[in-house]
Amino acid sequence: MPGKEVISMNMQVIRWCVDLAMGIVFLFSVMTGLFKFTLLTRSFGLTDIVLPSAQISEIHDWAGITLCFLVAVHLFLNRAWILSMTRKIFGGTIEMEKKV
Repeated sequence: MPGKEVISMNMQVIRWCVDLAMGIVFLFSVMTGLFKFTLLTRSFGLTDIVLPSAQISEIHDWAGITLCFLVAVHLFLNRAWILSMTRKIFGGTIEMEKKV
């Protein structure tokens, strides 16, 4: 059925876009989080004149909120796989690899 393939392809693109956005927002959050450390910024000679801390803090906060939203969307989009794997693991139908 060709219609189902198109829907599946669209979902893959949506998942990819959500994951890409999560990665970009995560990097914003990490970078602004590092700039919020006063000891780190002082050791590199960065001051409030170069990096305005209020704006950095605001970007960091909004990146965190956006990341939480994107993680929720990611979990929602992948709920079928998460439930399937949870059933397999707790149902004992998945075999764990033994390392020698």
